[in-house]
Order: sequence, then C-alpha cells, then structure tokens
Amino acid sequence: MINQLLNDHKINETEIFNLLSSMSDNGSDYSDLFFQHSIAESWVLDEGIVKDGSYNITHGLGARCVSGDQTGFSYSDDLNLKAIQGAVDFAKGISNHKSNNPPKILKSTSYPSKYAAISPIDSLSSEQKVDMLRQIDSMARKEPKVVQVNASLSGAYTEVLIASTDGVYQVDCRPMVRVNVSVVVEHNGRIEQASTGGGGRYDYSYFAKNSLAETYTKEAIRLALVALESKDAPAGKMPVILGSGWPGVLLHEAIGHGLEGDFNRKGSSVFSGRIGEKVASEKCTIVDNGTIENRRGSLTIDDEGTPTQETTLIENGLLKGYMMDKMNGRLMNKPSTGNGRRESYAHIPMPRMTNTYMLNGDDKFEDMISSVDDGIYAKNFDGGQVDITSGKFVFSANEAYLVKNGKITTPIKGATLIGSGDEVLHQISMVGDDLKLDPGIGVCGKDGQSVPVGVGQPSLKVDTLTVGGTQL
Repeated sequence: MINQLLNDHKINETEIFNLLSSMSDNGSDYSDLFFQHSIAESWVLDEGIVKDGSYNITHGLGARCVSGDQTGFSYSDDLNLKAIQGAVDFAKGISNHKSNNPPKILKSTSYPSKYAAISPIDSLSSEQKVDMLRQIDSMARKEPKVVQVNASLSGAYTEVLIASTDGVYQVDCRPMVRVNVSVVVEHNGRIEQASTGGGGRYDYSYFAKNSLAETYTKEAIRLALVALESKDAPAGKMPVILGSGWPGVLLHEAIGHGLEGDFNRKGSSVFSGRIGEKVASEKCTIVDNGTIENRRGSLTIDDEGTPTQETTLIENGLLKGYMMDKMNGRLMNKPSTGNGRRESYAHIPMPRMTNTYMLNGDDKFEDMISSVDDGIYAKNFDGGQVDITSGKFVFSANEAYLVKNGKITTPIKGATLIGSGDEVLHQISMVGDDLKLDPGIGVCGKDGQSVPVGVGQPSLKVDTLTVGGTQL
C-alpha cells in the first residue's frame, strides 16, 4: 500500500535519499521522513439502529530536522515531489550552518513482526460487522434492567515508511481493531451506566474466535448492576487494594509519564537525575514493553524506525532508566529505547509509553484483603489527572468496594484516589501474583497527541492513600 502510493507519485529510494541529503546540508544533527497511508472505519449501533458510520483514507508525509534540542518540522498531505520538497525546505530552516554531513546509506533491517500485516477492514463484510453489533444489543437486552445499549466497532490499517539520515529505511504495517459496549440500567428509579470493550492489533475475527463480544457485553452489564447497588464512598486516609489489569492506568499516568526521556532531560520530572536511587518499595519492578505480540500498545518498530524492546524502568524499587526517543537519547548520551512515537505524519515524535506494567510479586490477593480492617478495594478505574512535575494525581474508581475486617463488603460509588506517584510507590507493601494486562482500550494523550497504549499490573496493596468520597 505505502510502496504503491510512492510508486504512483514516482518517489523511490533514490529520491528519498536525495531529500535526506538536502536536509543534511544545513548542519542539522539528524533528519527523517515519515510517510504514512491509513484506512480507518467505525460503526456505531445505538438502540438497535446503525446511527453512525465512517470510512476514511489518509496519507501524507512528515519532514523533521533536529539541531541540538530544536526541531524543525513540516508536513504535507500531498505526496507529489514538489510538495514534499516544500515541506523539507521548511523543516531544514531550523539551522543554516552549511556542513558536509551526508546521510548514511539507507538500509532496511528485518525485525520480528509483532503482528500480522493484514488489514482488518476486509476481514468481515459490512453485513457481518453490523450483525456483530446487533448480537451485542440482543445479548444485553436479555438482562431486564438494561434500558439502553450502545455498541461500536472500529478498525484501522496503517502502513508507514521511515527514512532517516542515520541510515534507517523501514516499512511497518499496523492493524488495529476495537469493540466498545455501553449499557444503561434502571431499577426502582435509579439509573446507572457502565461500559467496557477491548481490542488489539488483529483483524475482526479476533472477537468471534474468542467470543469477546459476549464477554464485553456481560462485563458491561455486571459493572452497571454493581453500580446500582453501590453506596456513597467514605473519605479519608486508608489502606487501598488496587485490582489487577486496567488499574495499571494509575501507574501509567502517575509514574510512567514521569519516566519519559523529555521530562527528565529538562529536569521537570519528579524522577529527574535519580537513576540508581530507591524510588519505590523493593517489591516493585516496572517495565515498558513494546514487543508483546498483538497488543494495542505494541510496535515492531517505533516511529523513528527503532525496534521496540522491553525496558526496565524500576527494578526492586531502584530507578533503572527512562524511555527514550532518538533526540532526547542523544542529548542525554543514551540510546533510544524504541519509544519514539507520534500520532500521525502530521505530528513530531516524542518519548511515549507502549505497554507499561508492574511485574508479578509473590503475594496472594486473598491475603491482601484479609490484612485490611478498614479500607477499600478499587477494582476498576475511570480516567484521572496527573501533574508530571510533582507526580500528584487524582483518579476515579468506577468499581470499588468497602473492605471491613478482612472481607470485601459493600460496593461504593464516587471514590477518588488522591496522591503522588513517588509516594504511592513507597507505600506498596504487597504485590500479587495475578498480573493482568488491560483488554486493549488504552489511549494516551500528551502535548495534544493521542496514541494507543497498554497498561497492566498485579493486584497491589497501598498501605495509606487519600480517598475522596461522597459520604456525608
């Protein structure tokens, strides 16, 4: 797809090398070209009717020159050579120092692919896609308390070509699918809503083979019915048990962003300059791993052509490293860790997470619960907010329970968890042996860019955490 597109515009490897040569003659440290072609669709079924649908094709090029910590960037959605040359000329305006610094000979390297190069768009007919959504609607309405159902299906297939002055010439083919299910339940005048879903780098057959549409539907209903029974949450400082899987979003937001290379190079992270220091309980080991097959946050290569890897960020409580792209790595005398990511050709790459999670410990979930006399169990999370500089966060739990005398009791609503990432890391006294990754729903925002990510963790016991509640 991407090669055919370039052929249609009479752009070959020689032309790309010449463009990179042009970008090198201004004294910049590094330059790259990022070509992209994407096809995406979405289907939305609301109250049994297809209410929305979209199909779009996009393509374009991003041109970047880096000089020190300055970046010149331009993009074009027109791939004729004149338009590309215009983007290149604009980007290289970041520096005007003439130099004889030709690009390295372009070389393609074969890396083990983390997903199949198959477009999901054609894996089901339009009728089959709508039928999947109608099955979700039908399954959900078997629960008498369900009064509204919304189901959506989306898929995308992207091919990229990355060429850079350090000799990279890499093509990557990236599929993505997702299903979302949302239900509204009503009982005795009380109304609650819940949603769930999942996906990854598959085609649509992934959902049918694993009966996932049914799984997501049942989970959305379960969450909504729990919410119907919930009471107001208490407030104060107390022990908190965090569930496995999606609650790892707290690690992602409150800790992961603080371990990205740009924040640490600039000294704006609470973790800046602390490599080798104890920043967490010795029970904590946290990694970022872009190599897990078919995961939403995984990539064969990042958006600078670097193969992804498993990067240990915190090991047994000690800070081991940061996530790097090429520019920040060069300025910090560190190699890229394969974490240079961008939303599209129209955006510059920056250090971003892939799949970030805490490794298993030795503790049992049952022992965590039995160790708490008066606290809460936060099993599922909604979104949250974090300040990267201080690490302070606020997160909402959309499924939580009181823990009394070592037992899980009443479901509660309106519980928010308030604290700072580095403080919470030190407060972790038990780490479970039940690591789970999220079902494939993560989207990370940074500097106006959104990229797909994965999170995860085993269940954790935090000895003291501030809980904001709604109980009067």
